[in-house]
Amino acid sequence: MKNFLIACVAIYLTWFIFFKQEAVVLGPGVFAPETPQQSKIASPNKFKFDEFIITPLAQFELKAKVLGKENYSRGREAELSPTDLAFGWGRMSDEAVIEQLDISQSGRWYRWNTKSNGFPIPRREIETSSANMHIIPKNDSVRHELKKIRQGDIVRLKGRLVRVDAQDGWHWKSSLTRSDTGGGACELIFVESLEIESVL
Repeated sequence: MKNFLIACVAIYLTWFIFFKQEAVVLGPGVFAPETPQQSKIASPNKFKFDEFIITPLAQFELKAKVLGKENYSRGREAELSPTDLAFGWGRMSDEAVIEQLDISQSGRWYRWNTKSNGFPIPRREIETSSANMHIIPKNDSVRHELKKIRQGDIVRLKGRLVRVDAQDGWHWKSSLTRSDTGGGACELIFVESLEIESVL
């Protein structure tokens, strides 16, 4: 029993030292003022990606603050998208606003609650200036950058909003608007480039 406890402590310390990612604190201020940019693809060309068929729906680009990061390893979705990033832009990239919210992620959802009775900014602005996004890395370079991202980082990415289909009829489709909420409101992004922006 003693050896088991020692092993557990050793595993925890290894995780804490090497894998736990502390949040980045930039202080108050709007660090990502622009809304995500999206443009329609007139004639999308489907392509195979591993065992899936991907249909591009729109070109997509954003610069935003990472409100949360959640990794997944189970389920068909995780085969494609190992990580969800909750992003905020506009006043949802301002830590003076964010620190008044409780933000969490689980089950491919992003949730927020106010820490007091009031809203730091209008509720609708929170809903339309933040979103949970499922990240499909195009290649190993994007995967590598994705692993480095921490909560609080300012990230710029480019890619395509997509629909994914499998041969057995399973599919997964991106939202095409930032104004929706609830089920189906998340963006599914085939990410072609990803970088953490230095703002210090």
